[in-house]
Amino acid sequence: MQPFTTMTGLVAPVDRVNVDTDAIIPKQFLKRIERSGFGQFLFYEWRFDEEGKEIPSFSLNQPQYSGASVLISRANFGCGSSREHAPWAILDYGFRCVIAPSFADIFYNNCFKNGILPIKLSEEQVEDLFQRTAHHSGYKLHIDLENKQLTDDYGLSCSFDLDEHRRQFLLQGLDDIGLTLQHEDAIAAYEAKHAERLAASAS
Repeated sequence: MQPFTTMTGLVAPVDRVNVDTDAIIPKQFLKRIERSGFGQFLFYEWRFDEEGKEIPSFSLNQPQYSGASVLISRANFGCGSSREHAPWAILDYGFRCVIAPSFADIFYNNCFKNGILPIKLSEEQVEDLFQRTAHHSGYKLHIDLENKQLTDDYGLSCSFDLDEHRRQFLLQGLDDIGLTLQHEDAIAAYEAKHAERLAASAS
């Protein structure tokens, strides 16, 4: 998993509350078994009409947000079913950071396992980001995970809270498997001793 330390990214808004995982990646696209390829289906039913044509009013279809890597949205982002395909789709589309006032717990946890930084800010702070995104063409945020800081080129400077264990996951680019492999030598030594004990008891 790619480590996350600092980034500067174009911001795209999805101005809706209770964005659920079926909206993020509709169920008909869950047949793939690999993690890649889901980005094209992100917010599919909001991005495309019944004929598969782009809906111009949806933010991600607007040219000023092309290439965005920071997504801002409203409260309870990622609610609904626990499908891990939701963060897969977000990451595959190009987003490495999602900012909202609150997240569904399972989605929030899945973000860290897939290299996405979910940032919780107050309703007022998120509203300020929406206003800044609307008023500044090509609005970008500078995200410093080392110091848990958000800044922009227009005077914004705010901190965000994050559990230290999860922060280290992202800083080191580790998922659960990667964390376990850090102790590979100790695991191998334990297994060797266990095998010796089994052999001794069998003789």
